[in-house]
Amino acid sequence: MNKQKLVYIAFFLVFFIVILNFMPRTEKGPEEVENISVEEAKRMVERGDVFVLDVRTPSEFNSSHIEGATLIPVTNASGSNLSPESLLEARINEVPKNKKVLVYCRSGHRSTSASTILINSGYSQVYNMEGGINAWIGAGYPVLSSEDQEA
Repeated sequence: MNKQKLVYIAFFLVFFIVILNFMPRTEKGPEEVENISVEEAKRMVERGDVFVLDVRTPSEFNSSHIEGATLIPVTNASGSNLSPESLLEARINEVPKNKKVLVYCRSGHRSTSASTILINSGYSQVYNMEGGINAWIGAGYPVLSSEDQEA
């Protein structure tokens, strides 16, 4: 093979690689988190076809949470000292795989991490609520506290 043919082949390969990099990707990769607005989250909760997962600490959950939410903390944030057995990675089997999962925290950071853990564990219908409970409350949507449930 002469040098001119090698140059053409190399040019073609580089051109092909560049084209592939600029093509839009239609499939969501397994590591991508699907963020949804609080309005979309509220519609999901109202339809009742979603498992609502609160990944904050117990004290945060007790102060305010979405009705029907299940608390499974993702980390020991905010001074919590939960054992590793109490956190999401150890309790992941409590989250149903056959249902949509709406994940939220205080502002959206911990829920992104939790959503990634779920996706990497084989969950396919995971939705991260952008802005967390702060955005939910900011939109005027109802929350419960442990005091509400005791009354």
